[in-house]
Amino acid sequence: MHRAATAPGGSPIPAPRPGAGVISVDAMGGDRGPGPVLAGMAISARKNPDIRFIVHGDEEQLRRLMRRRPGLAERTEIRHAPEVVAMSDKPSKIMRRSRGTSMMSALQAVAGGDASVAVSCGNTGALMALAMLALRRAPGVDRPAIGVFWPSRGPAGYNIVLDVGADIRAEPKNLAQYAVMGAEYARLGLKIDRPRVGLLNVGSEESKGGEDLHSAAEMISAAAIRPGAGFSYIGFVEGGDILSDRVDVIVTDGFTGNIALKTAEGTAKLISDSLKEAFRHTWLSRLGALAAWTSLRRLSKRIDPRQVNGGVFLGLNGSVVKSHGSADATAVASAIKLAATMGLSGFQGKVAEQVANAFPARNTAGADSDRSGKTTG
Repeated sequence: MHRAATAPGGSPIPAPRPGAGVISVDAMGGDRGPGPVLAGMAISARKNPDIRFIVHGDEEQLRRLMRRRPGLAERTEIRHAPEVVAMSDKPSKIMRRSRGTSMMSALQAVAGGDASVAVSCGNTGALMALAMLALRRAPGVDRPAIGVFWPSRGPAGYNIVLDVGADIRAEPKNLAQYAVMGAEYARLGLKIDRPRVGLLNVGSEESKGGEDLHSAAEMISAAAIRPGAGFSYIGFVEGGDILSDRVDVIVTDGFTGNIALKTAEGTAKLISDSLKEAFRHTWLSRLGALAAWTSLRRLSKRIDPRQVNGGVFLGLNGSVVKSHGSADATAVASAIKLAATMGLSGFQGKVAEQVANAFPARNTAGADSDRSGKTTG
């Protein structure tokens, strides 16, 4: 049963207005603790008056932090969860002791209908394993995927890449399901009517790649021409196409996608740090930086991973956004913004419908709790 929301001091919080988004936040799972999480929530609350929060974690600690943010406190319910999922915890271990953790509590709020979407900075493998336990896979989905926005030259300014870490393995049918889910994500998240989907390979030539990739290509091609598919399959794409305007959705396995994502983030940081160092080198370079300040700020924002922080779990019966473990307040606010968009759009239901149409459902309910949750970090 849903208990009454309370703010610090014990005062009741008014029930959310009809249609208002409620976001369930795991406050304890990140590398930096609950401070940046609540700071990010406060930023989001100021920018979006329609969202409300259920925050999960150590109640005493959360109340103490919330006292500094009265504007946030009046829109937030605290649910006590004394246990924390550590970054070093193995998913198989967490599955056995998930009760009482802030991560599981956040997911259960979505499963119970109290919130529309869950956000966590915690352990990726554990979050996926617990999300599959609490929310279950959508009909027809064999393996969920994590999809992210990737800065690009595309019409929306971003492409979508999946999987970036939900599962290191991917069989041909999994990749085909990722294509269908990613296309629906592009339609809803990037407002692209007919997304172009490509399959990541070592080259764009049809002769490149192994047998599994060629099998996946045939399945994606077949899925793209079915009635109501709503996307185009353009064939194999290369690593450089992730940033291009040739494709809108790039499909790959979680091992490759996670390495690509972390390489891109490291490259962006290198460029940012190198520019700062170069413009501080002499007084003339400082003058140049001053003259180019507006353009430099625009570039910095464009390549800042914090601005597009948040991977969406695709293929579940509920919405989950995974934030970086080391996220600061700006990055957390970005993840919450994405969560609010997904939660209010009925996004996961539409994704599940597309997958169910493309891949007839089989009985998967009994398998979810047995999976070991092998994911990338």
